Amino acid sequence: MIKLKKNGAKAWVTFTIKAKDGIEKAQIAGSWNEWKKEDLKQKKNGDFYITKILPVGQIYEFRYLLNSKEWANDEDAISVTNSFGSINSAIEV
Repeated sequence: MIKLKKNGAKAWVTFTIKAKDGIEKAQIAGSWNEWKKEDLKQKKNGDFYITKILPVGQIYEFRYLLNSKEWANDEDAISVTNSFGSINSAIEV
């Protein structure tokens, strides 16, 4: 799930992964930071989230890494083919 709030030239983008059985750790990697993995925080209800402040007017690609081994896309995001022939999630800010 993605929540977007724009304010001038910046946008606050909150990425959320709903709690599911077996997910103990969640990370995000995206084009905004050269695909460096960042840990998502876990809420009391089990959901994982992170908020990024990003410049508006760009498209950012990203993916989630679950339990340090399984890549996943966001069902609320658009899908784009990457240079490796797989699919990334993307959001236009």
